[in-house]
Amino acid sequence: MTIRVSHVHGEHLAVQAANGTEILRYVYRPDPDAFEARKPYVHPVRTLAGHTVTGYRPNDHRWHKGLQMTASHLSGQNFWGGNCYVHGEGYLRLPDRVGSMRHDGFTGLGVTDERLDVTQELTWIENGGQEWAREVRGLAVHTVDEEAGAWTLDWSIRLTNTRDEPLLFGSPTTAGREMAGYTGLQWRGPRDFTGGGVFTPDSEPGVGAEKVMGSQGPWLAFSTEHDGSDAHSTLVFAHAPENLDESSAIHASHWFVRSEPIPTVAFSWAFFEEFALPPGESFGYRYRVVVADGAWDRDRVSRHLEGLPW
Repeated sequence: MTIRVSHVHGEHLAVQAANGTEILRYVYRPDPDAFEARKPYVHPVRTLAGHTVTGYRPNDHRWHKGLQMTASHLSGQNFWGGNCYVHGEGYLRLPDRVGSMRHDGFTGLGVTDERLDVTQELTWIENGGQEWAREVRGLAVHTVDEEAGAWTLDWSIRLTNTRDEPLLFGSPTTAGREMAGYTGLQWRGPRDFTGGGVFTPDSEPGVGAEKVMGSQGPWLAFSTEHDGSDAHSTLVFAHAPENLDESSAIHASHWFVRSEPIPTVAFSWAFFEEFALPPGESFGYRYRVVVADGAWDRDRVSRHLEGLPW
């Protein structure tokens, strides 16, 4: 299926499928509210049939914006947005801890009829204005398959510590809140994903998010039935093989996932334990999100992923 890419300079990149559906919009301009952690995000994301599968500024967490790279606890700063979790005190409104990610430019932008490849440079800035890290981000939209009713987004990050001291990555769980290890690349779903089915290669569909919270594995799927239509959508979140290779990954990844009271998934790189990034050193991860029409089961997810080489 042929895609069409548009670019509103200083604002966003958008991808349209051959049937006219805008399936993705990557907004890279700074958000207006610093408390929500100014940074790029992907929203809306839609299936080929036009069903929106990302939420934006929901009333329970205004800083949740589609699909976005985050870091909830980073050396005392919050690059997630919103309230900060403080052990023994709960969630506090601490705007002086909320950082931002600055778009510095695109160093690569490749477009064909079948694929969009983007390379972007960003700077992570703590609330006082100090530049803490440089990021090279990669986004790719590909395998837009009308017959399968699915398309694929790949997202990579390589982050370099530009401070003269280590960067310490953590999460609310490393700060003392049990089973709240959210950080890293995060998806927020729209309301009709609430209560949806979550499953992994080792679980059956419909087991519930609580059964796989904090677990590890190559992929996780989240499926729902949409309000107002006789239709389902399935999102598949997948790790590149090296993310789960203990010999190459900087730190073990675990799933942070909830379907109630809110639908959300994060590829958490610091769920249970903190890790340090020394000055001048870098780490990298690669992720994949498959956006599909229909209620996919475990076998269908596995077959589709096997046909998508890294």
